[in-house]
Amino acid sequence: MSPKPLDVTAFALMALLCMLWGLQQVAVKVAASDVSHLMQAGIRSIVATALVCAWARARGIALFGRDGTLVPGLVAGALFTAEFAFIYGGLAYTTASRMVVLVYLTPCLTALLLPRFVPSERLRARQWAGVLLAFAGLAAAFAEGIVAGERATLRGDLYAVGGALMWTATIVVMRATKLAYIPATKTLFYQLGVSAAVLPLLSIAAGEPGVMRVTPIALASLAFQSAVVSFASYLAWFWLLTRYFAARLATLSFLAPLFGVVFGATLLGDPITPAFAGAALAVAGGIVLVNLPARAAPAQA
Repeated sequence: MSPKPLDVTAFALMALLCMLWGLQQVAVKVAASDVSHLMQAGIRSIVATALVCAWARARGIALFGRDGTLVPGLVAGALFTAEFAFIYGGLAYTTASRMVVLVYLTPCLTALLLPRFVPSERLRARQWAGVLLAFAGLAAAFAEGIVAGERATLRGDLYAVGGALMWTATIVVMRATKLAYIPATKTLFYQLGVSAAVLPLLSIAAGEPGVMRVTPIALASLAFQSAVVSFASYLAWFWLLTRYFAARLATLSFLAPLFGVVFGATLLGDPITPAFAGAALAVAGGIVLVNLPARAAPAQA
């Protein structure tokens, strides 16, 4: 099927997905008093891996055939694992709002680094402007976090940037290796499978208490993180990519950090200073500029 321009369905579904992705960090924070951060990430990956396996079986998608993707798949899985170790671990030291904004530097980091491995992805002038704008937002966010006194968030903010770098590296591996030519379900299986095996061990090695209490809030949060975000939302995203222009879909991802800021402020009481609000808008603006599709060349008479 040839990709088509965005319609009402695409806009509505992308808005929903961005809302879910923006809510993810809030869900982790809400359950942290019952299940420690890294253990939440591990449980999330275990449940999501089981759901992906069931989905693949129902759809007849081979997950274990020999296709030369084992090594890049394991590398992508290791990077994915590191990404969520940074994100979930960092949420112990920064707010949900700050985490989602800084992690969503990824589209701009990807635009900056991917051309080194995929020359056809070279940056245009508008994309360079987007990268610079996003990095200006990053600098503003760090400056605001450093001078926040008792509420200083530097350690968690650094974790967030580490998560963004790992996410970027994962995308590069997926685009520059044989993973680009296999079903998205298998690529997701590699990522979730490795993280399901490693993240619980990281939680134990870090000395986390793990599952402290089984409460309705903890169960609801883990179900949301596992079934809704890690499984259903990713499959919906892949479905969109098979039907619509990817660059135009990616442009809408600026909504995720904005939703994250709103949810963090309203549900968790995260402080939103003017400086941080400006930083969030700069990152969102950078995402838009990086992902805007190129203008078509004028037709020759």
